[in-house]
Amino acid sequence: QVELVESGGGSVRPGGSLILSCVVNVVNISRFHMGWFRQAPGKEREGVASMDRDGSATYIDSVKDRFTVSKDNAKNILYLQMNNLKAEDTAMYYCAATYFSPGGTALNPDRYRYWGRGALVTISS
Repeated sequence: QVELVESGGGSVRPGGSLILSCVVNVVNISRFHMGWFRQAPGKEREGVASMDRDGSATYIDSVKDRFTVSKDNAKNILYLQMNNLKAEDTAMYYCAATYFSPGGTALNPDRYRYWGRGALVTISS
């Protein structure tokens, strides 16, 4: 069974940075299309960033130029570097994986089959 485990969440001040990691167990990450999603209290889960098997990345507009998704196929880890964090970035962050190319819907959570349990990110002054 594929297992995804996030780490790196925490509490930082506005303008700060965090790096989230997602370890993929059992199956090599190179077989998956991967995504980072977040869900704030009272809001729907939204796609933040995705990375295709070939390394192509997609971002929602609100995090472009602040967040960077990357992966290390050898270590089986997906990363999300988050800079210049804002209060509105506060949420539970999840990584997700799918074998099938989500194409133009790469930020749609319904296209992903495997999910981690999440890592809490809190931005507060």
